[in-house]
Amino acid sequence: MFVFPLLAGVVSARVFDLPSIPDGWEHVVPASPDEPIKLRLALRQQGESALEAAVLDRSTPGTVNYGIHLNREELQSYTAPSECTETSVTQWLREKNVPHSIEADWVTIRTTVDVADNLFNASFGWFRRERGGDEDVDGERESKLRSLSYSIPDHLTQHIDTVQPITRFGDVKALGSAIATASEFFNTSSNSTTFVRGNCDSYETPGCLKQLLPGSFESETAYGRIGFASFLSQSARYGDLEEFISELAPHSVGLNFSFTEINGGVHLEDHDTTPSMEANLDVAVIMGWVHPIPIHEYIVGGYGDQQATVDDPSTTGSNEPYLELLEYLLALNDTDLPTVLSVSYGEEEQSIPEDYARKVCNLFMQLGARGVSVIFASGDYGPGDSCTTGSDADNSSTYFQPVFPATCPWVTAVGATANRDDMIGASFSSGGFSLYFDRPGYQDDAVPAYVAGLGGEYAPYFNGSKRAFPDAATIGVNYAVVDQGTQYLVNGTSASAATFAGQVSLLNAARLSTNLTALGFLNPLLYNYSSSIFSDVTGGSSVGCVGNSAFGAQGASWNATDGWDPVTGFGVLNFTRLQAIVAPDATSDVGS
Repeated sequence: MFVFPLLAGVVSARVFDLPSIPDGWEHVVPASPDEPIKLRLALRQQGESALEAAVLDRSTPGTVNYGIHLNREELQSYTAPSECTETSVTQWLREKNVPHSIEADWVTIRTTVDVADNLFNASFGWFRRERGGDEDVDGERESKLRSLSYSIPDHLTQHIDTVQPITRFGDVKALGSAIATASEFFNTSSNSTTFVRGNCDSYETPGCLKQLLPGSFESETAYGRIGFASFLSQSARYGDLEEFISELAPHSVGLNFSFTEINGGVHLEDHDTTPSMEANLDVAVIMGWVHPIPIHEYIVGGYGDQQATVDDPSTTGSNEPYLELLEYLLALNDTDLPTVLSVSYGEEEQSIPEDYARKVCNLFMQLGARGVSVIFASGDYGPGDSCTTGSDADNSSTYFQPVFPATCPWVTAVGATANRDDMIGASFSSGGFSLYFDRPGYQDDAVPAYVAGLGGEYAPYFNGSKRAFPDAATIGVNYAVVDQGTQYLVNGTSASAATFAGQVSLLNAARLSTNLTALGFLNPLLYNYSSSIFSDVTGGSSVGCVGNSAFGAQGASWNATDGWDPVTGFGVLNFTRLQAIVAPDATSDVGS
């Protein structure tokens, strides 16, 4: 049994804790006192509230500052900690004889478990994924050095937002799943093992998507840049993309992508290595929309052999993709930032420490301040997967499971539709209400009607006053993709998010072609014009809460209905109508 550290002797402190060991993990052994550990303290930003107001002001149509984004130096004037904060924290660490370094609003300490236990009143131990869960790339079960709680002295609570990865276990998942290979789809009796262009009734290719979702901006000039993130040892492969283009997207011949390796991430081209279904799907879908706009992949490490293990604690990697990605992007020059960032990963919000989730969400807000539209897949579990909290029956209760970072109010969350002839909400499309983040003002006129319409149904399992998601949706089923030389069909909000991101990239190109700025943070714009720029999806429902553990909520579902709903948001974007609003003077120059 794992025991929480006692707080006896701590005169006054703010405690950060998890109610139990996260689902899917087990405590193995206490950590040795002399084991090395690296921790990072996030310092409180002196201008956080002012920055929130500035981002909303510059993202809300009709304001004087709409579209005037902050440059890197202007943003840093908001995010820098106060002199008092920096002095208070560094003085405390010096008094405790803890070596540290400081950069911007982060303090890094490299020490031992014994020192960290005493400094933060923690109890570090080794935790390992239970059998049947995810495995590392070498086939071993993933292990992490963590504590279920820590504390900060009371006099520092106004200066430190979070210390991680103490309580951050992490369970990032790719939000897409293969449903069949091409040969399985056609059946072995047909002698066909590849998809063909134009069979839009059966599967989605770039050409089919453009028929289904009309409206585009085409230019021979590459305006802007679109990026996508790859985690979990995945990376898009040039060979797979070349095959995809040759078979299914000949109009994109010559289009390629570039990549950056972050935090030990590695681009793997060999077909015999780890599958990269998600990364290959992202690049293929985006490529089908944005030619000739540059595509850049951010390959983020923090998994597998970069992670310290109970058997090999010598490395101090934190296994943390989000922070590493966001800090890298925010350090870029303004001209090097993507105008759109598409991310097809997520995890159950309840498994994430609230202080950590708020810090990550703050960094997404900072990207929005710099003019980046951040698009996230909403998830593939309907209202939730198991819809339970806790890791064992004695500590579990029923509650819907929102997906983070889609729940962050500073990103645009995209759900999925099905049935291309008469779109309905996809049965797997995740949505609902955050556990941590309050409903933002831009949702106040859209969400309450849906909550009221439920009439108390499922009331014990969610909080309707919190941030609601998704914001929009588009087709998310039967996408053709190539991975390791084999063609597959894929379902998931990862596909719909990449499609939506491609459309936003074209809207940015239209604006940039007329000397306007990129759209940046999208949600105030989308909610302001929701009645005119979306095709409402009113049929279908998303289903979740599988198994017998979701007491009273087995098979719970959200219905798609008029207006906003937690299956499809406002529905499917009408590109032409939104372009007429945000880039009315833009004209395509291809073929002119």
